[in-house]
Amino acid sequence: MNQKGLIIFQERQKFTQKWVRITVLLTASIFWYGFVQQIILQKPYGNHPTSDFMVILSFVFFGIGLPFLFWKAELITEVYQGGVYFRFVPFHRTFHKIPVEEIKYFLAKTYSPVKEFGGWGIRRGFKGGRAYNVSGHKGVQLELTNGKKILFGSQRPDAFVQAIEKIIATG
Repeated sequence: MNQKGLIIFQERQKFTQKWVRITVLLTASIFWYGFVQQIILQKPYGNHPTSDFMVILSFVFFGIGLPFLFWKAELITEVYQGGVYFRFVPFHRTFHKIPVEEIKYFLAKTYSPVKEFGGWGIRRGFKGGRAYNVSGHKGVQLELTNGKKILFGSQRPDAFVQAIEKIIATG
């Protein structure tokens, strides 16, 4: 047991889709190639080469940083007696808490990440609300007492909902 209490539900999700990995690796490889060409082999990269500084900077951000970001990215959702906790590593340094008394309504749902939120990650919905998702098209939608809506992508939405039902019933 930790300072949050006894855990009722926990889910950890990473970006595991092959198309995401391939896209990230292909993007990174372009910057690796440019770095090797211009910095290591000292052959200008492209028809209008940029400065060595910009090649190095781009390589660090997109050749190393982008793959590292996707490798480290993880959505963690937890339910304790006091509420729902979530953290999207590495964007959140600590867990965010939604107190049980602020949960007005919730449901498991199937949704379209692209049509409703423009993709995966930490997203704002086209019709309002916020989503935290890394894969799939199932999740748990919360509506808070202040009117805000938050959707958490989940591979186990029914278990997530049951955990929220439990904390509300005993809260």
